[in-house]
Amino acid sequence: MSPFGCWGLPTALLVLFCCPGSGEGFEVHMYPEQLVVEPGGSKLINCSTSCAQPQTGGLETALTKTLLESGAQWKQYLISNISWDTVIHCYFTCFGNQKLKSLNISVFYPPKQVLLKLQPAWVAVGRSFIIECHVPAVKPLESLTLTLLHGQEALCNKTFARGDDSIRGATATHNSTAHRQDGRHNFSCHAHLDLRSLGGGIVHRASEPQMLKVYEPRPDNQMVVIISVVSVLLLLFVTSVVLCFVLGQHWRQRRMGAYGVQDA
Repeated sequence: MSPFGCWGLPTALLVLFCCPGSGEGFEVHMYPEQLVVEPGGSKLINCSTSCAQPQTGGLETALTKTLLESGAQWKQYLISNISWDTVIHCYFTCFGNQKLKSLNISVFYPPKQVLLKLQPAWVAVGRSFIIECHVPAVKPLESLTLTLLHGQEALCNKTFARGDDSIRGATATHNSTAHRQDGRHNFSCHAHLDLRSLGGGIVHRASEPQMLKVYEPRPDNQMVVIISVVSVLLLLFVTSVVLCFVLGQHWRQRRMGAYGVQDA
């Protein structure tokens, strides 16, 4: 019979848990697990381990780091002047075995300017015009959505494909036809930078609203001239026909009168 008796299995498991031996079963953790920051920003990073008595531990990064606090199983660092996308690593050594935990840091550039332009700003009813929205510098581009609005009505939403890591501008355009009621509501553009997949939030910025000036179209001057000339010519023609008819009737009556005197 086992010397542990009926407590053999629980006691053995307890011994294995408390005495890990080689230390292969320990874990390394980092908080936060994802990080997104504006250029030049600073963030706190926590490194910890499940190893009860780690021999060594620390943070590997090319960024500026400052150890703020530490304990037997954890360390807290301040990462400063974050200016580029990078990967940092927490490490601990337990019973001669070393493990790493990695953290991706993404630098984002928010849409600080949202510029809206109506081309042309004055437009006749029934004529086309262009609504253009431009964000000069933003990153990451694939997280950006530009929405063109007329009042509370969304005219279009534009998303962007993933590009390189450079800072780029983004533009959305929409072609529309002017209606009389278009001058009653403002046009605007809203930029949303969704950073939730990178560990951040949603950055929102809107353009200054703009009003479209709509007017009734005026007849073309050349057409007015043509219509006026035709009208005058038509009037002269009708007048000449009437005069010819009146003079003809008058001449006929005089002839009929002359013949009557001769017969008498």
